[in-house]
Amino acid sequence: MQYPDDDNGKMLAAMADAGIDLSKALDIDFFLVFDDQRDAESALEDIQTKDLEGEAELLLNDESGKWELIVCLNMVPEYDALVSQESSLNDFAGEFGGMSDGWGVMQHQEGDDEFMDDDHEHGPDCNH
Repeated sequence: MQYPDDDNGKMLAAMADAGIDLSKALDIDFFLVFDDQRDAESALEDIQTKDLEGEAELLLNDESGKWELIVCLNMVPEYDALVSQESSLNDFAGEFGGMSDGWGVMQHQEGDDEFMDDDHEHGPDCNH
């Protein structure tokens, strides 16, 4: 499949090349960055009041020193939908002095289970 020659298109092409099924909904992390902690916290509080079908968390990026509001949405990674969502979130972040810093998808990597605790006993409350 052909994708536009921009960052979003290149990311989708790389995902397809990695064998990710782009026809299925995935948890997509959108990154919003803020210089000021209070602005980031205000944005987090505001986004949590919206009818958002996803999750949001706030972290300090030790490398950049900026606050990252990560908004995780489960959606089919279709180009136009991603561009629209990223633009909408950029506008939202701008209201609090922040901006969009792209998106990404966590994927299972070979060896992820390498450090599983084989001695762990699974009880009725286990979620794994």
